[in-house]
Amino acid sequence: MATEKLTSSKTILFDLFLTGLFFLFMTYMLRPFVPAQTPAYVWGFAAFTAIPLTGVFWLASQMFRVTLTDQLRRNKAQKEA
Repeated sequence: MATEKLTSSKTILFDLFLTGLFFLFMTYMLRPFVPAQTPAYVWGFAAFTAIPLTGVFWLASQMFRVTLTDQLRRNKAQKEA
């Protein structure tokens, strides 16, 4: 059981899609907090600020998925035993 993979290419692609949506959402939400005058700078700095937030979201989603998958597999193995 220790050598089984806890992620697949489908789940990683789904998480990448969710991460992209989160990046766009955070970029949009951070615009009012950028102290710039031109729209290009506002969008640029908001997107630059959204990058580390998106990285944390990616890591959190991966940790959640691996933990959930492992827990479901352990529960299924306990029920079968």
